[in-house]
Amino acid sequence: MELGVVGLPNVGKSTLFNAITKVGAEVANYPFCTIEPNVGIVPVPDERLNVLGKMYNTKKITPAVLKFVDIAGLVKGASRGEGLGNKFLGAIRECDAIVHVVRCFNDPNITHVDGSVDPIRDIETINTELALADLETVKTKLEKTEKMYKQGNKELLTEVNLLKRIAELLNDGKPARLAIQTDEEKKLASSYFLLTTKPVIYACNISEDDISKDEDSLEYVQKVKAYAESENAKVLVICAKIEQELSELDEEEKQMFLEDLGLSGSGLEKIIKLGYETLGQISFLTAGEKEVRAWTIIKGTKAPGAAGKIHSDFEKGFIRADVVSYENLVACGGYNQAREAGKVRSEGKDYEVQDGDVILFKFNV
Repeated sequence: MELGVVGLPNVGKSTLFNAITKVGAEVANYPFCTIEPNVGIVPVPDERLNVLGKMYNTKKITPAVLKFVDIAGLVKGASRGEGLGNKFLGAIRECDAIVHVVRCFNDPNITHVDGSVDPIRDIETINTELALADLETVKTKLEKTEKMYKQGNKELLTEVNLLKRIAELLNDGKPARLAIQTDEEKKLASSYFLLTTKPVIYACNISEDDISKDEDSLEYVQKVKAYAESENAKVLVICAKIEQELSELDEEEKQMFLEDLGLSGSGLEKIIKLGYETLGQISFLTAGEKEVRAWTIIKGTKAPGAAGKIHSDFEKGFIRADVVSYENLVACGGYNQAREAGKVRSEGKDYEVQDGDVILFKFNV
């Protein structure tokens, strides 16, 4: 899963990204650990792995990982290539979802690029550039598709209607994802590689003074929530400065700091949780003496597809999956005990893997 972090200058985007990447840099022995300067790889917090690690006396624990991309260079006119516009837009196309950092605090010592704090104006500045870039793509595609439809290819009617609805929304500055109503349209839209079909999480960056306040009392946050609701987007309230401070602490100090602030978890953990929810992803687990590991899949993935995440041979030669839920495994005290208690199930090709399933795949190639 790859999340692109966007935002105007001086909204706290870089502060948040730097805090995230510092957390990621402390973790070793991960896949693709060689990263570019603007990319951060972070582990997905999952206490289940530590519990299983102790149960199996494992030599290695490998959590799922998340890639954050710091996307810079946005200015008005980015859709026309001004500033680093082309690079900015290209980077977003590669991401699965967008974390849009929005300034929701006043500070006379931090200047705003537009001279005043207005979260909705800031959101619309970026969204307008994304919509304009998409509109050019859609216009070109619509022209070609409509021409083929008029020439007799009547099967293209669904696509023509979809492109027209998308173009209308984009003209109004609204995201293309609001036009998609069916699975067929979702499949069609995915082939256009539009920026505004990507899920968005609006990260309201508030001040340290506001962190303990009720979100309903924060005017800027409420405005962002209302805007997000109109386009079916998610909202996260976060303080980038506090995230930066948390990134400097060890685990014990971090927990004490969070307790003092009355917070249940870090902003990073909340972003990851929302990212999974937004993209419909879950994790299944494999466990043994050599390694305990989390694997990320799309919710609804069947057993052979999940096996293929580990190795393509597992999927090709899939026979069955021996499955036990994490809760049952822990409650029984071990795999053998869980099997004796009848909690280990043998599942076939049609089984949809659930979050927290601990699986042993049987295959033959």
